[in-house]
Amino acid sequence: MHLYGTAVINRLGHLEIGGVDTVTLAEKYGTPLYVYDVALIRNRARAFKKTFENMGVKAQVAYASKAFSTVAMIQLVEEEGLSLDVVSGGELFTAIRAEFPSERIHFHGNNKSESELKMALDYRVGCIVVDNFHELYLLAQLCEHRQQQVKILLRVTPGIEAHTHDYILTGQEDSKFGFDLQNGQAEEALTYAIENQYLDVLGLHCHIGSQIFETTGFKLAARKILEKLAEWNTSFRFKATVLNLGGGFGIRYTEEDSPLAPESYVTEMIDEVKAETDRLGLDLPEIWIEPGRSMVGDAGTTLYSVGSQKDVPNIRKYLAVDGGMTDNLRPALYDAKYEAILANRANEESKEKVSIAGKCCESGDMLIWDLPLPEASPNDILAVFCTGAYGYSMANNYNRIPRPPVVFVENGSSQLVVKRESYEDLLRLDLSYAAKSRM
Repeated sequence: MHLYGTAVINRLGHLEIGGVDTVTLAEKYGTPLYVYDVALIRNRARAFKKTFENMGVKAQVAYASKAFSTVAMIQLVEEEGLSLDVVSGGELFTAIRAEFPSERIHFHGNNKSESELKMALDYRVGCIVVDNFHELYLLAQLCEHRQQQVKILLRVTPGIEAHTHDYILTGQEDSKFGFDLQNGQAEEALTYAIENQYLDVLGLHCHIGSQIFETTGFKLAARKILEKLAEWNTSFRFKATVLNLGGGFGIRYTEEDSPLAPESYVTEMIDEVKAETDRLGLDLPEIWIEPGRSMVGDAGTTLYSVGSQKDVPNIRKYLAVDGGMTDNLRPALYDAKYEAILANRANEESKEKVSIAGKCCESGDMLIWDLPLPEASPNDILAVFCTGAYGYSMANNYNRIPRPPVVFVENGSSQLVVKRESYEDLLRLDLSYAAKSRM
């Protein structure tokens, strides 16, 4: 059994997180329930920041809020002095509602609408990461009309492929994201931007993928981008003050995963950038990174109540829980793997293998295959680890199932930070049908 952060097995044989018994949490808030270990999030944030400080490098660590975005989470990010990466008007609005400092917000996205860009300009976000020519021209028009200058990064695809799932590769040449670094698109975008009086180009951004366990890809991407910046220093007299190497740092979901510590990723990235800038005769830029999953992924645990069982002789045993693909879409979407225990019987020996089924009317609603567990009974509490990233973010109302609440735990206390949806919430935006015969 691998326990994360502050998680322990207490004297009652129950899983405890943040000094709070998860069985008590399930009784108080119901299940399914997302539980976040705040101390683990704080420690991870500080580890990223401290590494830059110890190496004497100017930097911004921007939490990639697409991993998990709520008002309380953004306020926690602010407490830890991080910057914030948002990718939509909704994420930006959450940041505004959380009163996050606008100058530390970076706005991403491959298809930002005009209204979203106006929203970003109204709030005077610290940087807009420009993804394509359509956005570049639209942003320039808006800024000219408003007589407002904005800081930007140009997102580029350096042609580096990370060793990860095909659906979450973003840095290779064939990508929906960014200006291609190889075919002249990036030069064309830079030329336009530096000639526009309203666009202040800070530098370049790239993101090579997700759930990455080694640093080779990051170092190769940094090398390619810095070589290009050295060319532009000569041809355009452009000096980048910021190099954003994105995120994608992996976490442990199962024993098959071997991620590096946050300090290791950052140290090797800094060493590579320093070596390359020295070799190329460039000034060391400010380095930005965007950890999301690695900030919150293993800090989140989802609690479920066990329900029905189905034993298929000589094939498998199904154990159903009161959640599934509505609160964790990743197994169905990515074939993601998880580990879990019975939170109320955590010390008991595993006696069988079961497959954890969700409650949706969908054959693909399976959370975990062949999980070793004690013989489970109805109302046992199943704790699925490492659901902090993209669980709540991707939660949905398929089968009209309400989304679960979110609880933060720290120092022996729990705090509800997102309420459980009710059936009334599901109908809040519905309108009655007015048939022609009734109009």
